[in-house]
Amino acid sequence: MTKLKIEAGDWIVVCDGQKAMILENIGDQKFPNLHAREVRNQPDPRTSDQGTDAPGRFFASVGSERSAVEQTDWHERAEQAFLRTLARDLHAAVIAGTVKGLVVVAPPRALGIVRQAWPATHRDAIKAELAQDYVKLPVDEIERRLLA
Repeated sequence: MTKLKIEAGDWIVVCDGQKAMILENIGDQKFPNLHAREVRNQPDPRTSDQGTDAPGRFFASVGSERSAVEQTDWHERAEQAFLRTLARDLHAAVIAGTVKGLVVVAPPRALGIVRQAWPATHRDAIKAELAQDYVKLPVDEIERRLLA
């Protein structure tokens, strides 16, 4: 595995479906110094607060048979919306020239959602993707693990 190169001004986005930390390298490539630029939290309300309807039912076109519809996973939908919004906002920062390079660190499922939401026209702005869950770690530990 090649060593991760984090240049001055690069953003490291550490996220999962409920929290995102946008860290900026205020140091240089040789001596990175990560500082929190922004922290976002997705509220996690109870399922009953998000949707209370019973699962739907379908009736067969012939006969009296019925089939149940799977219950909507409101938590999963909220996580996907959170990650898509994050990807959209990061893309806007790239287009505006606020940031040139991104490193995305997320669990595999969350990384896949961000990847799908990211426009292919600016795929080169993402320097690296790491399938790791670092979102609950302090910034100094994230920095240590990324540079190890």
